[in-house]
Amino acid sequence: MAEKMNAQVFYEKEKMNFEEIPVPKVTDIDVLVKIKNVGICGSDISYYYGMSPLGTSSGKGPLVLGHEFSGEVVKVGAVPADMGLFKPGDRVVVNPVQQCNACYDCAAGNSHMCKFLNVPGVSTNGAFADLCVSRYTGLFKLPDNISYAAGAIIEPLACAVNGFNKLDVRSGQFVVVFGPGPIGLMMVQIAKKAFGAGRVAMVGTRDYRLDGAKKAGADYCFNTEEPGSKYYVKDLKKKIAEITDGKLADRIIVPTGSNEAFELGVEIGGNCSIIVHFGLPDGDAAFKIPALSFHTMDKQIRSAWLAPMVWPQTIRIIQEGLIDLESLITHKAPLKETKQAIMDLKARKGNPMKAEIVMD
Repeated sequence: MAEKMNAQVFYEKEKMNFEEIPVPKVTDIDVLVKIKNVGICGSDISYYYGMSPLGTSSGKGPLVLGHEFSGEVVKVGAVPADMGLFKPGDRVVVNPVQQCNACYDCAAGNSHMCKFLNVPGVSTNGAFADLCVSRYTGLFKLPDNISYAAGAIIEPLACAVNGFNKLDVRSGQFVVVFGPGPIGLMMVQIAKKAFGAGRVAMVGTRDYRLDGAKKAGADYCFNTEEPGSKYYVKDLKKKIAEITDGKLADRIIVPTGSNEAFELGVEIGGNCSIIVHFGLPDGDAAFKIPALSFHTMDKQIRSAWLAPMVWPQTIRIIQEGLIDLESLITHKAPLKETKQAIMDLKARKGNPMKAEIVMD
């Protein structure tokens, strides 16, 4: 095996270089993966533009970004090899939030709260490179009927599935999703096809994304901010009351960090509704909700962070054809053009939905 590989190395705000770096070493608990596809996450944009610190000890680079990825096993460390878990040639998808399996939180089933997390692309070198090492605890075999392209979006889908498990949808319920980004469109699909929702409404901005929500299966699309939109609704609560015979929404999930969206989500919830806060808020954000109506209507607020214990469930949802991930991929670029792809995504060039770096 070659000693060097190509990688995009992020150093600091708006500085990322395409260069040769050493092939990562494989310890006893590692698996070396040849990268096939990598999704560009909103957090990658935040890191590149200096809006968020990395997960390194200093919060800074140099670091290879990229944590949504699929690929092929090249080399297996002694521990997973002895257990027969993986072998060279296996098609795999990587859960980047990799727990130790030994601390109190891991033993309690809260693996996403592990104090010894390893996160490729955030705390250690990730997948904007030819090769990446992963702890064997973060690796899953990719079924033959799931492409590498779809595999690279399993991580955000797993987070969405965790959110919907928290949402506790019952058959036939009226579900509202805030935010028609890639995860929001995934949520529309899984609400309708995997969780048994009745009617599903999408609330957001940018008509091309709301059009995508319609194609994904949303029964209603509402734009509360742009009067010129064909989906414009001035009073969302009134509109939802009209189409639910006054019952309002049963379940609401908010895959956006907007405080206004979350507070509106609470407002449109009906009796005994559940509202899941999913999007990452600003550090100083605080909720303000009407206390009396929240209490007397017996509403619940839950949060959903990362994707603990849902990866097998998520892979089965794709394997059984309950969601189409590849339709969300609107832009692709080679490794050399990663920096430009990140900039284009932030600038919304070409009305992007999901962008991937494709290695072959």
